[in-house]
Amino acid sequence: MITSDWERRIADLWASFDDHESAAFLAKVEELAGELPPGDAVAEYEIASAHDSIGNEAEAAVHYQRAFEAGLAGKRRREGTIQYASTLRNLGRAEESIALLTTARDAVSDDLDDAVIAFLALALTDAGREREAVSLTLRALSRHLPRYNRSLAAYAEALLEESPAG
Repeated sequence: MITSDWERRIADLWASFDDHESAAFLAKVEELAGELPPGDAVAEYEIASAHDSIGNEAEAAVHYQRAFEAGLAGKRRREGTIQYASTLRNLGRAEESIALLTTARDAVSDDLDDAVIAFLALALTDAGREREAVSLTLRALSRHLPRYNRSLAAYAEALLEESPAG
């Protein structure tokens, strides 16, 4: 069972990420995850995140899949979707990343919307769909500008309508 003390300890560990060597950090995450029941979705997510953060994408992908299969929910599921999609892109699986992030973008709206768009733009770029990536990015940025919101959104849409010069 996840307690507030466990949540605090994992948050503190992540806050100190830069103070650890990769292997030591992973070991500490695995130790904390080991306090949860075997196969726990949150434990798998935290292990996946640790592997991801130290550059072990292939191992991270395995643990993300386990976390989702175990029923990862709430904010961690949304974060896990973004992180897993990024991992897939880094593993050369851009189309799978695009599918996950497109579903995430269309499914729910929260404070991670712009992160979903940013990682979707990266995956689209890897898939050779640069104009679509720039359009998405500009549309997301337009919501945060103090002026020119409509103009920038219109230009973003026009990028999709125009064919590249060539």
